[in-house]
Amino acid sequence: MRTLCGLLGMLALLSPFGTTCVASDSSEPGDPGALVRALWCVQRFGTPEALDPRNDERIKGTLAKVLRKDGSLGSASAAGLIDSKTFAKLAGDDGRLEPREMIVALRDVLPPSRTRLNPKVAAHLDTLTTTFDMIDARRFEPSERLVEWMVANHRPGRSLDVTVICTGNSRRSFLGATMGNLAAAYYGLPEIRFHCGGTAPSAFNKRTVRALREIGIAVEPTGREAPRGEPSTANPIYRIHWENAAEAASTTSGLLEFSKRYDDAVNPQKGYAALLVCGEADASCPVVKGASARIAMPYLDPKIYDGGRYEALKYAERRDDIGRVLLSVLMRVRRRLDAGR
Repeated sequence: MRTLCGLLGMLALLSPFGTTCVASDSSEPGDPGALVRALWCVQRFGTPEALDPRNDERIKGTLAKVLRKDGSLGSASAAGLIDSKTFAKLAGDDGRLEPREMIVALRDVLPPSRTRLNPKVAAHLDTLTTTFDMIDARRFEPSERLVEWMVANHRPGRSLDVTVICTGNSRRSFLGATMGNLAAAYYGLPEIRFHCGGTAPSAFNKRTVRALREIGIAVEPTGREAPRGEPSTANPIYRIHWENAAEAASTTSGLLEFSKRYDDAVNPQKGYAALLVCGEADASCPVVKGASARIAMPYLDPKIYDGGRYEALKYAERRDDIGRVLLSVLMRVRRRLDAGR
């Protein structure tokens, strides 16, 4: 028997893991493997406990033990991972969720916004979803607060805004806003929109630009400059987008980004969640004007590595630290909204 990719090719099956079809054996390029395929099913259809990042390592260990040699999952083994009614719907009468059924189930809930992502961006996000066990325990409580706020305030067709705030709006806040918007596109939540700002704005740092470009995000200078927060520091305006080639060719859309105060006119003025990603901003903003939620989730500034041999690695590390947290947040929001809150 040929691979699942060959068997399902006639159906024009679109993989939920990118633009290439996923095979049933590891010899086929692009195959994420049985464990990751099952993990993605749990992340999309799992119980609240299975989706909690605190349990991610245990869930992976459980899957490694209970997956059959052909990559399928039995109903008894899925207990605690996927509720019985959902499992029965996915698996059918034989009580076994096979790799082909996993692929079809994931394809059927694939949000169009994910198919429009640049393949390199989508592949990076795919990888981050397999690393929720790397989330620092200090992020659990604030990320759960963000999930609760999003679920409580989400209304289809109505914008739901988060402003990511650090001191200079130069590094962590740009990384947070961009990775948050990517997570929203990945999970098909177009109402959720991330913005960024600072308490003492400076400029969109060139190292931050490089860290975003490394994963396929287009960060293009417009040749224009925004008002300067620090008189001696130029504040260029960039256009950011992450669409695939076809989408990018058919649109001039994209986000215009530059360093600014968190309450700048281009940012939401009320009803938003303020996500503070540095200790200085947290301390200087005990009350964030207009915010309906204030959530502190500080990260170490990658600036401390500037000029050293680890500079690029540390910016990438911070990008991914923030990215996996926001992916785990949007994953849970998506699941809870689908389950009726």
